[in-house]
Amino acid sequence: MSSHAARNVLIVGASRGLGLEFVRQYRADGARVTATARSEEGRAAIAALGARPLALDVADAASAAGLAWQVDGEAFDTVFHVAGVYGPRSAGLEAPAEAEFDAVMHANVLGAMRVLAQLADALAPPVDGRPAARIGVLSSRMGSIGLRTSTAGWLYRASKAAVNSVMRDASIALADRALCAAFHPGWVRTDMGGAGAEIDVAESVAGMRRTLAGLDAARTGSFLNYDGTPLPW
Repeated sequence: MSSHAARNVLIVGASRGLGLEFVRQYRADGARVTATARSEEGRAAIAALGARPLALDVADAASAAGLAWQVDGEAFDTVFHVAGVYGPRSAGLEAPAEAEFDAVMHANVLGAMRVLAQLADALAPPVDGRPAARIGVLSSRMGSIGLRTSTAGWLYRASKAAVNSVMRDASIALADRALCAAFHPGWVRTDMGGAGAEIDVAESVAGMRRTLAGLDAARTGSFLNYDGTPLPW
């Protein structure tokens, strides 16, 4: 297993919860961190941790199109795409409204496609012919078709199954620049996970950081639990 030290990090979607915890932990390790948020409040929280805040709404075409110039000249060795929404808490065969579908798919799927497409030139260059960058995409085991036993949140489930596909394609397109993985963060005590969840954000983020740092070429393009356990598609 390879060893990867994060020195120049980009976190997409870091206003609170898991995203902000990524900023906190990477900064604590001494990494230079750039992080995005939609709101001024979110960007202030990022800046308070000593990171460079950027304005970005991945669901907005004009905002997302401006990411490339904001990171022009960067050489990120670690990227985590965290931005996403849950959407309506409906179950299978409860058709979402068109606006609900568009909001979730734009934020969770199109947003990731927009961001990943703009990062190729902002990644650390290969070292000795091997990828020097790592990209983690926040997914969920709710997106796993193989593990599916419930239809709760079926729009969210569909969006996470789709973002797994996006990550897999990115791992192929960026094979010479980055090792990539999609992550289930665990059932985490966040606004989305609720107070009764199993683990806190610090444990989840620490696990995902370790797993991404230890990712090797044999596992690039994988769907992984936060602790590195492989998950079925």
